[in-house]
Amino acid sequence: MSAEHSTAPLSPREAAALLRASLEAIRGEASALSDRAASWHPKAGEWCAKEVLGHLIEADRRGFGGRIRQFLDADNPACIGWDPDEVARGRGDCGKPVVGLLDELGKTRAEGLKVVEALTTAGLSRGGQHPKVGSLTVSDILHEWVHHDRNHLKQMMTNVQAYTWPHMGNAQQFSAP
Repeated sequence: MSAEHSTAPLSPREAAALLRASLEAIRGEASALSDRAASWHPKAGEWCAKEVLGHLIEADRRGFGGRIRQFLDADNPACIGWDPDEVARGRGDCGKPVVGLLDELGKTRAEGLKVVEALTTAGLSRGGQHPKVGSLTVSDILHEWVHHDRNHLKQMMTNVQAYTWPHMGNAQQFSAP
């Protein structure tokens, strides 16, 4: 068996613990940022840290907790697609305080974790149809949720690295590509 297939699926309890851990890491990183740094865009069209928080909120509602609830409540439902960039523009998170976004994320995540912690083995295999990727199960979504959090935590940390880079002087040579 190859290394990429030698893992076992996460249990709902394990996934919930990882979702809590990533939330704490996200809270730590975002709450340490000044408003200026949290609103800074590394490049045109890239999200600032506040927009990442808004995306995580919407992803929890629409793509993770929301879809899991949908799959548990109906037989093979069709997922409703959404455009994250369009939703981010509509939310206007750059102008919001980080503390409010973190509070919103905390509440949304707590609602999703209640669903995750109540999952049964039978619930993990329930599924639906996504317009872009086809058939998905609750287990698929649960694992993607854990993965997704870490991608966006890395994104926030990369933003901070890019923000600090111009101010490193000769110390840039320690980290030069």
